[in-house]
Amino acid sequence: MFVINCKNYEEISGDKIIKFVKTAEKISKKYKTKIAIAPPQHLIGLVAKSTIPIFAQHIDDSKIGSTTGFVIPELLKISKVKGSLINHSEHRISSKEIEKLILKLKELKMISVLCVKDIVEVKKYVKLNPDYIAIEPPELIGSGKAVSKEKPGLISKAAEAVKNAKNNTKLLCGAGIVSGEDVSKAIELGSKGILVASGIVKSKNWNSIMSEFAKSMV
Repeated sequence: MFVINCKNYEEISGDKIIKFVKTAEKISKKYKTKIAIAPPQHLIGLVAKSTIPIFAQHIDDSKIGSTTGFVIPELLKISKVKGSLINHSEHRISSKEIEKLILKLKELKMISVLCVKDIVEVKKYVKLNPDYIAIEPPELIGSGKAVSKEKPGLISKAAEAVKNAKNNTKLLCGAGIVSGEDVSKAIELGSKGILVASGIVKSKNWNSIMSEFAKSMV
C-alpha cells in the first residue's frame, strides 16, 4: 500500500487534483502497485470515482443529519470513498474517538489508516485491529529526512509490535520520505507500505517520482 496524503497543498488545488489522480492511476496499473490518495476534503467529489482508492484525510465521530461541518463516514461511503486517515499528527484526536472511528469504518467495510507517533501508540492501538498503522515521528514530517534513515530502529520495532499482535493490521511508514531509496529501506525494515505527502505532491514531476516510489515497492 502506497498512500499519498495531499494535505491542503496548493499544488493539487482545484482541477489539478484530477491530473494528480490520473497520474497515480496510470502508475498503479503500470507497476501493479496499490496506490491510494487522500485529497483535501472539499475536492473528494472530483475524484471519488477513480479506479484507485480515494481516502478522506479525516473523519468525525458524528451522525448523519444536522451536523454542520463534520465529515461523516457513512456519507463518504455513499460517495465511493474507500477509507480514511485517522489521527494524523496535524489533526490528532482522543483515544475514545480513535476507537469509535476504527469500529465505524469496520462496520462500513472501509479502510482505516491510523497514524501514530511512536512505539507506545503502536502497541496501544494495534489491539484495535485497524487495517493499517502508519508510524510517523512528528519531527520528521515534511523535513526531507526519512524516518527509514533517521530512525530505522523505530520501524523495525513497530513492525515487530504489529506482528506480535497477530491480527490483520499492516504497518505503513511515513515522515520525510522523498526517494525510492527511502521507500526500499522502509520495506526492508518490515513496513508493508508508505504514507507520503510533500515528497510527491510538491515534486515538479509527479509521473517520475510516483514511478520511482512504485518501482521501489515491487
